[in-house]
Amino acid sequence: MASPAERYAAARRRTEESRTELARFAGTVGFELDGFQLQACRALEAGRGVLVAAPTGAGKTVVGEFAVHLALRTGRKAFYTTPIKALSNQKYAELVERHGAASVGLLTGDNSVNGEAPVVVMTTEVLRNMLYAGSALLDGLGYVVMDEVHYLADRSRGAVWEEVIIHLPSDVLVASLSATVSNAEEFGAWLDTVRGDTEVVVSEHRPVPLWQHLLVGTELYDLFTDPAGDPLEGDEGSLVPGAIVNPELVAMARQQLRSDRLAAAGRGRGRGPGRPRPGGGRFAAGPPGGRTPSRAQVLERLDAAGLLPAITFIFSRAGCDAAVQQCVAWGLRLTTPEDSRRIRAIAEERCAEIPSSDLAVLGYWEWLDGLERGLAAHHAGLLPVFKETVEQLFADGLVKAVFATETLALGVNMPARSVVLERLVKWNGQTHVDVTPGEYTQLTGRAGRRGIDVEGHAVVLWSAGTDPEAVAGLASRRTFPLRSSFRPTYNMAVNLVEQVGRERSRDILETSFAQFQADRAVVGQAQQIREQQRALAGYREAMTCHLGDFAEYFALRQRVTEREKELSRAGAAERRAEARRSVESLSTGDVVRLPGGRRDVFGVVLDLVDGKGFDGPSPRVLSQDRQVRTVSAHDFTGAVEPVARVKVPKAFNWRSPQARRDLASSLRNALAEVGGGDVPRRRRGGSGAADEDTVLAELRERLRAHPCHGCADREEHARWAVREEKLARDTRALQRSIEGRTGTIARTFDRVCDLLAELGYLTADGTAVTDIGRTLRRINAETDLLVAQCLRHGAWAGLGPADLAAAVSVLVHESRRDEGSGSERVPRRAEEAIAATVRLWSDLTDREDHHKVPATREPDAGLAWAVHRWASGHRLDAVLREADLAAGDFVRRCKQLVDLLDQVAAASLDPAVRSSAREAVDAVRRGVVAHTSLT
Repeated sequence: MASPAERYAAARRRTEESRTELARFAGTVGFELDGFQLQACRALEAGRGVLVAAPTGAGKTVVGEFAVHLALRTGRKAFYTTPIKALSNQKYAELVERHGAASVGLLTGDNSVNGEAPVVVMTTEVLRNMLYAGSALLDGLGYVVMDEVHYLADRSRGAVWEEVIIHLPSDVLVASLSATVSNAEEFGAWLDTVRGDTEVVVSEHRPVPLWQHLLVGTELYDLFTDPAGDPLEGDEGSLVPGAIVNPELVAMARQQLRSDRLAAAGRGRGRGPGRPRPGGGRFAAGPPGGRTPSRAQVLERLDAAGLLPAITFIFSRAGCDAAVQQCVAWGLRLTTPEDSRRIRAIAEERCAEIPSSDLAVLGYWEWLDGLERGLAAHHAGLLPVFKETVEQLFADGLVKAVFATETLALGVNMPARSVVLERLVKWNGQTHVDVTPGEYTQLTGRAGRRGIDVEGHAVVLWSAGTDPEAVAGLASRRTFPLRSSFRPTYNMAVNLVEQVGRERSRDILETSFAQFQADRAVVGQAQQIREQQRALAGYREAMTCHLGDFAEYFALRQRVTEREKELSRAGAAERRAEARRSVESLSTGDVVRLPGGRRDVFGVVLDLVDGKGFDGPSPRVLSQDRQVRTVSAHDFTGAVEPVARVKVPKAFNWRSPQARRDLASSLRNALAEVGGGDVPRRRRGGSGAADEDTVLAELRERLRAHPCHGCADREEHARWAVREEKLARDTRALQRSIEGRTGTIARTFDRVCDLLAELGYLTADGTAVTDIGRTLRRINAETDLLVAQCLRHGAWAGLGPADLAAAVSVLVHESRRDEGSGSERVPRRAEEAIAATVRLWSDLTDREDHHKVPATREPDAGLAWAVHRWASGHRLDAVLREADLAAGDFVRRCKQLVDLLDQVAAASLDPAVRSSAREAVDAVRRGVVAHTSLT
């Protein structure tokens, strides 16, 4: 029992805590805050920055909302940044509901609402541009929330997060919200370095327990059990003492493996693939428990188990669309009549601004039919307004099943009761790869809705080759390290040089997370070098010889060995050359010894056929056993010498069995006449080149004369010397690695600046920005320098709005792998402008290669014709039909094109180009493009 003094102290603490802003905020949220939320909020109130790493759905955003609360209470501003516009729109709506429209603004590029409000939601790129422009909106900024900060690992956009963190004023507190990452402490240490006192708050506890399952046929099995066979929660199951992978699943996998092997062996004994092995077992025709279920059957099984709503991840856009079609064709309906009426009303309201003439070509009616059944696809090729509608209906619990690509796992708030993974292999743009533990965690993290579900469920579909223990490994490992993708860009370089000068810019870039990680790796490598150097000292002591310098003796031994290898390689090359020359000299009727086999086999040359590549002609021969084959010079180990001759009939047909039999008989007779072909084999070693080499003879003499040669422990010393030489080689490689890592970012920045100075965007010494360099400052695009070059050299001068849109589209579009290159039809008036753009790109990449700077992406004219048609006023159905593009892809590219055209209008020094760009913006931003947001 507590003493009176302790009870008094506790009461006093409670009184003090009740007067804090955290207590006031906690009283408004409607639920009790978790420990990690309290820890992070207390740090913010104490004036420290925070990094919060917690699973999806754990409630990280509460910390961000508390930062907003603190800003409003202290009279300062708060910026809430998100990686995508859909999230910004979603967060804006939530904060407006909480604080009122007058207190909250939105800046996303597409939308600008109340930008001077004390709380502004924005995409991260908008904040980055504000920082470089020195925007007045930054005045009074006290808090910045960086939601989904793990996006800094994104290859194309991740650098923006680091730029913001580095360049924010030092008195701004940053609340960084991240998914669970395995190196949160490392990231927090970097934040502490660049932002000051930062508290790292890590929570791996899921507020909604996650259960892991395998669906075998239509039977649902728990992945983890205790020794008694009772199921265990997935996120805790592998950590519970005595937890095991479900023995039933392990037995199924072993039985299927045995069945597959027996089936393969049966086919090898002559059974056709269509004839099953007698008694082959139930695995021979598919997974345990019968045939693989259809997607509709999977959903019916989940529905019967009360596991809907569910997200099924399919790593293909076409697969997502096909899944919905298959379920509709099956007749699956997951909604009530009332649900369907509400779904139609919401969908019609959300899509009301889409011109009715475009609905059919957009697939609206098929999409609506699926929605009314509770089914939908979600992927980047979907029209943005369709995708946003799906998100709303799923969040409202009206759509019960969504088939999505993995992009849904990041950002968009769409929690489900269950997550289904059809496969654990995905296409990464180059090849098929296994899903990593980090990706598995991200995907299954959607399962379990806080405040709605008691538990979440992750379901993996059983397929051929499924290994339950491998699935358990994915489910139980937390390996999702955050890796920086930061690298200096051209736009970043001119902005930094303009603001703080080149030298200061180098210092700033050295503080990036990328360099921090590189330097940390260097620390580990340096420690490894020190350890290896101590080991080297021990090796050298062990190889010490009392008769002389053993290191010198060992070096001589190595030189002897190397010289012997050189001579051996030279001899082998000479033998190959001899073989090639002698084969080329063979003629029809020559009898030669054939390579391979333990006994001598001879053949008669039928003719010479053309070889492949540089091999020269290859003789086609008939052997003593009547086999016809083609041999090449590579098959022989030395010169080929005929041992006899046989007359080959002019009309000889080697495909005729009778002709082969007759000629083989003549071959045997000819061999008998020369003693059975008993010609001595040539020694493979050649003419004893090693014995005749004076250099080798001198080295061997010096070796024998060395004092250590007579040491009784010579070979023991030599073993230590071999270890020393290998470890010394590894140590030198580590030292080169350290030299390459140190200052990596600054060296890349210097190369970028040198290229910009060469092109005139920086002064000759690279220390100041020129007038044309200030044009580049206004261009924030992946192809920023190429855009600036096109404007500078007049590549787009004289173009009308539609032609300019087509020409600029080549810097926005990037064909997907499954789209192919297409015909790349281009408008006649824009053809020369596109050709000029490509010439400037070619010149630029040559310079980039010279300066060892990453190359700018090649222009892609695959969208030019479609954009020209659209900007010229043609109907959407005609444009999409000719372009063979998905509606969502076309709209998204048009939105990106509008953004770049806006930048062209602002940056160009040519009044005609500026005017044409503004008109092009209006021409492209019409119809369905104007009525959808960019996600």
